[in-house]
Amino acid sequence: MTRKPAAKPAAKLATAKPASRKPAPRKPAAKARPAKTAIAARAAALAPAAANEPVIGIIGGSGLYDIEGVEEKRWRKVVSPWGTPSGEMMFGRLHGVRCVFLPRHDRGHRLSPTDLPYRANIDALKRVGVTEILSLSAVGSLREDLPPGHFVIVDQFIDRTFARPKSFFGEGCVAHVSMANPVCRRLGDHLESACQELGLPHRRGGTYLAMEGPQFSTRAESELYRSWGCSVIGMTNMPEAKLAREAELCYATVAMVTDYDCWHPEHDHVTVEAVVKVLFENASKARALVKAVVPKLSGRTDPCWAGCHTALENAIITAPDKRDPGLLKKLDMVAGRVLAERA
Repeated sequence: MTRKPAAKPAAKLATAKPASRKPAPRKPAAKARPAKTAIAARAAALAPAAANEPVIGIIGGSGLYDIEGVEEKRWRKVVSPWGTPSGEMMFGRLHGVRCVFLPRHDRGHRLSPTDLPYRANIDALKRVGVTEILSLSAVGSLREDLPPGHFVIVDQFIDRTFARPKSFFGEGCVAHVSMANPVCRRLGDHLESACQELGLPHRRGGTYLAMEGPQFSTRAESELYRSWGCSVIGMTNMPEAKLAREAELCYATVAMVTDYDCWHPEHDHVTVEAVVKVLFENASKARALVKAVVPKLSGRTDPCWAGCHTALENAIITAPDKRDPGLLKKLDMVAGRVLAERA
């Protein structure tokens, strides 16, 4: 009882110590830990899905705004730190396989190619668990032997777009991924098999020239692209394919030919009605193709053998202590796997 007064100086000493031990550098370090924990948690949540349960993302181009035959169908908004996606996404199952469908231009074709939120779309698809993406896109033909109604399973791109953000990475976290083989060969194999089973006119392999738009090309441009050996011309698959690679998602394009580009001597005689007719015929065939190919994608139990799910290995070159915490937070889903491993 007589020692109680001695506690008062101790209290004063305790209050004095925190005052002298307030180093400013400790505050940022304390705040950085939750960010790393969040990234690790995201990566841990994603890993089982990528390895064991394929979730098929379907991006529908012009004329393709819905997928028939989907069970447990529901539309809902998805939030992304990269902006607002094109529109609501449709969730459900095809033949028991989880699928997520995104109309690229939104239902009612509200968005032009230049205005599409490419980064938000890819991030949102991965955020809801998508592991592979089937891109279905209307295109013009640059080859006589690819008439309207043909499907091309694209294997290369030439990117001529110039008014769109093309990467998730940048100042504060720089990364370089390989685009030598810009599409997933495994998905291409399954798409080719499904086309054969359905008897759809198709071509395996071809180069997609991505132009900015929204205007179509001049005849001089069209002839130039033909001289480069391009097969089809469109406005939307770049930077979509690049972003899918950065997000470690399998990606494959089915380019659906609606008409010949303006190089063709009969181009000026094609009516809008004829193009629209082919557009909707292609959309119908695309729905059948999706139904046929999705079951083929359900059996994967390991990460993609083509390397899509590990595309960021050794891609990030910014030193850990130079990385921008704000950008890292936005990259939690796109690059969470590698950021967590190297945290």
